Amino acid sequence: MSITLEQTESLSVIHLEGAIDIASAAELKETLLKALGGPGEVQVSLDKLDKATGLDVTAVELLWAAGREAKKAGAGFSLVGQAPGEVSAALADAGLDLMQVFQGAG
Repeated sequence: MSITLEQTESLSVIHLEGAIDIASAAELKETLLKALGGPGEVQVSLDKLDKATGLDVTAVELLWAAGREAKKAGAGFSLVGQAPGEVSAALADAGLDLMQVFQGAG
């Protein structure tokens, strides 16, 4: 599991790698808050998530809440890259479309 943040004057990019789950929830929350407190748009990169266990419900809830807060503040918040098919399929089986979750945040 790895959560890294790259910031410029106009963009904050959070890179998620491996399995992002309850064990990494505090680190994800702290990183999201730091990114949301910075200038410009926030992007979350999904390209390097673990195929089998990429995001658990805790991570999805944190990302959704961050998207909602960004929308309230009038800031950009987006998911970039493609979540592994297994992650998207598991969420779909649970009744969630990852992109719809974030488009509906707010």
